[in-house]
Amino acid sequence: MDYTVLLVIFFLIGGWLIDKWIFNLKRKRRRDYYRNVYLKSDEWRRKRYVVLQRDNWTCVYCGNRATQVHHKRYAKKNIGKEPIKWLVSVCKPCHDKKH
Repeated sequence: MDYTVLLVIFFLIGGWLIDKWIFNLKRKRRRDYYRNVYLKSDEWRRKRYVVLQRDNWTCVYCGNRATQVHHKRYAKKNIGKEPIKWLVSVCKPCHDKKH
């Protein structure tokens, strides 16, 4: 086999692996920021309260008392910029089922 072909294959596979590694690194950083910073912020606490109050502290899935807020969607590139309509009140068992 020609060394040029092997070299091209090597660079294609290497490039793909590097892209995947970078993607996973950025994903982990976003997840860590979301869990360790955003969910502990005053901004999130205010949003959480507004959503629980809007839904009358009732789980939208089963009707039990809601203690948590679930993101139906995530603003992937803008953590904390999710609109209130993307959030719903849930009880812990329903939230666990969703994840």
